[in-house]
Amino acid sequence: MVQAKKQKTGLAVDHIATANLKSIEDFVEHYLTPSPSIPWTTWTHPNNLREFEVSLSSASALSEADFEACFELISETSSTDYKTSQDGWKPKAKRKEMKLLDLKYLLVKDEEGVKAFTSLMPTYEDGIQVVYCYEIHLKPELQGTGLGSVLMGHLEEIAAKIPGTERAMLTCFLANERGVRFYEKLGYVKYEYSPEPRILRNGTRAEVEYIIMSKHIRQNLTTKH
Repeated sequence: MVQAKKQKTGLAVDHIATANLKSIEDFVEHYLTPSPSIPWTTWTHPNNLREFEVSLSSASALSEADFEACFELISETSSTDYKTSQDGWKPKAKRKEMKLLDLKYLLVKDEEGVKAFTSLMPTYEDGIQVVYCYEIHLKPELQGTGLGSVLMGHLEEIAAKIPGTERAMLTCFLANERGVRFYEKLGYVKYEYSPEPRILRNGTRAEVEYIIMSKHIRQNLTTKH
C-alpha cells in the first residue's frame, strides 16, 4: 500500500483534521449514517440470508482478536501478490501500517468474528482532500456477493460528507486482475500520477507492479460539519 501523505492547504478549516479528530460516535453521526431509515450496521447475505454485523472502529480501538483477524484476511487473500512483488511480503511492516493513527476500520462480523473489512483514512494526496482505501478484504465465501461494493459505497459516503473531499483513492496490485476489474466497475480509473513503466540505464524496461486508482466524489452538501 502506498501511504497517502498529509499536505497543508489554504482552507480556513482543515476538514480532514476535523474528521480525524472526531470520536467514532461523532464520525459515524456526521459522515457515515445515510439516514435513519437506511441502516448500515447490518448486511444480509443475498443467497442464504445470513445476517452480519457491520461496525466502525479506529485502529487504536481494535481488539486484539479483530486486529489479528484482519491481518489474517490480508495474508489469506493478498500475501501471494506481495510475495511475488519486488518488495515481498513483510508482515511486520504490514502490522505497523495497520495501526496508523487515523485509520478507520469497517468490520463485517458474524458469531465467529471478522469475515470482511475495509480500512480507510481521510487524508491528503497531492494537495487535495481524499479518502484513501488502504485495504479491502473478504473471506472467499463472501466474494461475489455484493458485499465489496457495499463496503466501498460506505467509504464513498464518508468521502462525500467530508466537506472539500474530491476523490476516493486506492492502490491495487496489477497482478490482482480481478481486483482491478472490480474497482473499474465501480467507476475508479487510473490516477494521473500513478507510476508508469520506465527504461533503466541498461535499456531494460522496469514494469510497475501496482496502479493507483481514483474516483471523483460528488459532495453531499446537506451533511453536518
